Amino acid sequence: MNINLTAKERTLLEDQKSHEEICIQKYSNYANMASDAQLKEMFKNHANIEQQHLNSINQLLSGQVPSVGGTQSGGGGVSQPNQSLTNYQSQGSFNANQASDKDLCTDMLMTEKYVSGTYDTAIFEFKDPQVRDVLNHIQKEEQKHGEAIFKYMESKGMYTPQ
Repeated sequence: MNINLTAKERTLLEDQKSHEEICIQKYSNYANMASDAQLKEMFKNHANIEQQHLNSINQLLSGQVPSVGGTQSGGGGVSQPNQSLTNYQSQGSFNANQASDKDLCTDMLMTEKYVSGTYDTAIFEFKDPQVRDVLNHIQKEEQKHGEAIFKYMESKGMYTPQ
């Protein structure tokens, strides 16, 4: 199905595209910087799912509605990856010699909170219910990423809810 985007919808998708690119970059870099093997694997998995999100956003920008497939139980996503993660890998935000696993997790949890919130706003601005469903699916996966980071941090004594 072809969709015609309004100028506002296109702008919102361009914003989400840049957010997804940053998430891919951060997760990829942080996977290399993390000390704990479990954290490395989680970050690599999240980078792959963020790539699927980016692919879906690119499809929407090209006027196509991607199919919303499966749930995130370890790797599912909105669409299949068709771009290399290395396109978005560059210098990380932290000095590798100074960032702890807790620092990396705190930054990614903060990032996921922000990105999830921007999807919330975008969802309400789209007129096409199929596009809203795609964005809602992506937002749910972003929330799952945040939940996984929270649970990891809590299990390692890095985060104690009051």
